[in-house]
Amino acid sequence: MTVSIVTQTSVRPERSEDFARWQGETSNLVSGFPGFVEQRLMPPHPPLQVDWVILQRFHAMEDAQRWLASSERQTRIEGAAPFLIGRDDVHIVRDDEGGRKPAPVSVVISTRVKPGREAEYRAWERKIAAAQSKAPGLQGYRFEPPVPGVQDDYVAILRFDTQANLQAWLDSPVRKKLVEEAESLTEEFHARVGTGFEQWFRDESKGGGGLSVWKMDMIVLLLLYPIVFLWGAWFGTPVLQDKLGMAWALNLFIGNIFSVALTGFAVPWVANRMGWWMFPKRNVLRANLLGAALIGAIYVVSIWVFWTCF
Repeated sequence: MTVSIVTQTSVRPERSEDFARWQGETSNLVSGFPGFVEQRLMPPHPPLQVDWVILQRFHAMEDAQRWLASSERQTRIEGAAPFLIGRDDVHIVRDDEGGRKPAPVSVVISTRVKPGREAEYRAWERKIAAAQSKAPGLQGYRFEPPVPGVQDDYVAILRFDTQANLQAWLDSPVRKKLVEEAESLTEEFHARVGTGFEQWFRDESKGGGGLSVWKMDMIVLLLLYPIVFLWGAWFGTPVLQDKLGMAWALNLFIGNIFSVALTGFAVPWVANRMGWWMFPKRNVLRANLLGAALIGAIYVVSIWVFWTCF
């Protein structure tokens, strides 16, 4: 069974681009480590997810531990310090069969237990697990004990179908009462919420390496530009504005609804068919350059067609 390193980190807003470049370089580095399988990068998606989330998957616990303890990783972390706010949350979890990750909406809960209270805490954990199993929308629950020499915290990962159902459980009187019961057993407790925004760009059948923010941006722009242009040229301006006399603000709002809906459908379809570029398994640099050149060429063709035909 594979294992995943789950890292959640807060990045200074003005340094987001610097962090994205840093993470891309780190992705290329970790891809060469023994036992590495794949990496998923989830940028912030406010208000549901304010952190960057990095999932790094390895064949075995020993492979993950080797990367965590490596001098190469320590050097990379020191270089990222100016970009970050507060501390990172770094945890190792054993994957479900098939390597399923925390999605579509999840919360990672870290708990530091007082020495000598471990047995009581495990009994309490079974109690809260039974209670949350009745929560509407719960799709999965993972509980990981500390890993000696790697992480000192107990880690719980809850997956829900929607943000509303997750928040309802976190705010429920039943959970709050149970959390209060555990206060005497714990030294430190905190939770960080994440969302499955990366589902647009994943195809588990393809596996592969790390996902970069610039690739996501290029795919979205590739589809958003023609959708917005054609909507305005064929319907927004001639029909809503000229014939119906609709106010520009309302015209634009309706156009945005159409654009978002169609983009949300088209982006996964295109991204999954460009798996060789989104998640390159080998010759990463060559794949990156070819994919970027292909999309760049489509940009140029799109501009030329719209320029000459409209």
